[in-house]
Amino acid sequence: MKPFPWREAMGFGLGVLKLPPEQFWRMTPRELAYAIEAVIGRRAPLDRDGFAALMKSYPDER
Repeated sequence: MKPFPWREAMGFGLGVLKLPPEQFWRMTPRELAYAIEAVIGRRAPLDRDGFAALMKSYPDER
């Protein structure tokens, strides 16, 4: 599991969104994710070719 990206979250919340620190620290990770999505948009879902490339790179072991 990856650690939470605190540096990026704080940079975006405090720098880009210009939230006061008290407001930033009261947000849930989901609220912050929705705020980020509102500014930069949502990533496109994985398409069939992208999925096939992942399956080739990381095949199931049997």
